[in-house]
Amino acid sequence: MQFKKISKEAPRFFAWAALMTCSLIIKVLPSRFLYGFSAVLGRVFHIIALKHRRVAMDSLRIAFGKEKDNGELKKICRDCFISIAKSGAEILKLTVDHAYMAGRVEIEGREYLDRALAAGRGVILVSAHFGNFPLLISKLDVDGYRIGVIMRRMRDIRMERFLIRKRSKFGMRVIYSQPRQACVGETLRALRSNEMVFIPMDQNFGTAGVFVDFFGKKAATATGPVVLAQRTGSAIVPCFIVRQPDNTHRIIFEPQMALPEGPDCIAESVQNITAVIEAYIRRYPSEWGWMHKRWKARPAGETAG
Repeated sequence: MQFKKISKEAPRFFAWAALMTCSLIIKVLPSRFLYGFSAVLGRVFHIIALKHRRVAMDSLRIAFGKEKDNGELKKICRDCFISIAKSGAEILKLTVDHAYMAGRVEIEGREYLDRALAAGRGVILVSAHFGNFPLLISKLDVDGYRIGVIMRRMRDIRMERFLIRKRSKFGMRVIYSQPRQACVGETLRALRSNEMVFIPMDQNFGTAGVFVDFFGKKAATATGPVVLAQRTGSAIVPCFIVRQPDNTHRIIFEPQMALPEGPDCIAESVQNITAVIEAYIRRYPSEWGWMHKRWKARPAGETAG
């Protein structure tokens, strides 16, 4: 039992120590070296994070195994690690230099968001762990929008405390997914105040969600955003942030999604949202977090694998 506890805690400690070290380096690092440093960091983590790399490659084979060769999949995997490192570096830099990203984030489709807010019933922004999504939240906050993001707590308390301090410095208001009743209550209050709530819908949701097609394979997906929209009349607006070749960013808002009617309306709506997420991942595959076991839960009667 002691060995099992150590084997679980050791990686968390080293991850926390690495984050503290990187945070200190980025704090003093001249801005012109930020992306070079983070790209090297991403490559190093790609090499040493064996478990995460294996999960990412397994996920990539599920999604693109019939479309891309192994060399292409390995490149996407490496680029994914680099993209995550760059995003982390940007956020850490932003906490010590609030003007760092000024002029480096543009918005496309803002009219869709403003039109949805004009209805006065709040907006549910559906998205994914895609690109530098904390930067998306920060940009909207800077532009005067009232927004919260639903997230899970980190398992590592040290990491969670560190992230709480950093989030508070760049306008990211978190609504924790647990306890569920408190999460629902806070979310309803925000929507009824005509605020926005950002909800990633790309994580494995176990048996509590519905199974919809994602890259041709059933994936357990949360129904919460659709149920909330039905209950409050809030608009569902997909949004994503995409890194550009020069490391600037483009936030893209899609038109408000229509909610179908009928006995299967929830599953159909979740499928439609998932299809939008898949389309963005196909277009920008290195921007998504492939290290997550998206297809872990299986429908009744089907074994994992």
